[in-house]
Amino acid sequence: MHDKDILTGSLIEESWLTLEQVAAACAVEPEWLIGHIEEGLFPHAESVAGVWRITGTGLLRARRMRQLERSFDAVPELAALMADLLEELDELRALQGLPRRRR
Repeated sequence: MHDKDILTGSLIEESWLTLEQVAAACAVEPEWLIGHIEEGLFPHAESVAGVWRITGTGLLRARRMRQLERSFDAVPELAALMADLLEELDELRALQGLPRRRR
């Protein structure tokens, strides 16, 4: 990326999306996402009349959980626990002014 490159986007927190759109934003399959939401592993996901809202943190959480499940053959509950821990580390780093860890 060059200094003159301009990135555009929209805040996902303000958007209501279909399940397929949310899954695509999370880089997961719709069936995987709905199964994990039904198990309560995404506490801040909302659904109204077939459309969904999930926070940017939720998107990162989904990507982390899917990666943990694939890389370590982790069960969803363990992947969710690790995602919780990584989210807490991100919050602590932000409080200390440290850069956020990638992935």
